Amino acid sequence: MYYVYILRCSAQSLYTGYTADVEERVKKHNAGKGARYTRGRTPVELVYVETFLDKSTAMKREYMIKQYARYKKERLIELWKNKDA
Repeated sequence: MYYVYILRCSAQSLYTGYTADVEERVKKHNAGKGARYTRGRTPVELVYVETFLDKSTAMKREYMIKQYARYKKERLIELWKNKDA
């Protein structure tokens, strides 16, 4: 399984990435060993996750989300937070 995730950084900016282990990846970001973008923007908070069966599909979705305007990313996050409500 692969995951596409969005993090909310300390300055309220958003970071999108993909991984095979979300929990471990978030720990790395918060330890300053994740992406260069998040290193100076810790702590980060996991605010969105999507699941994929293969890496290629996850990478394509990550790219798609990275092209979104901020308001569209915020909408994804809101829908995800309210999915169980």
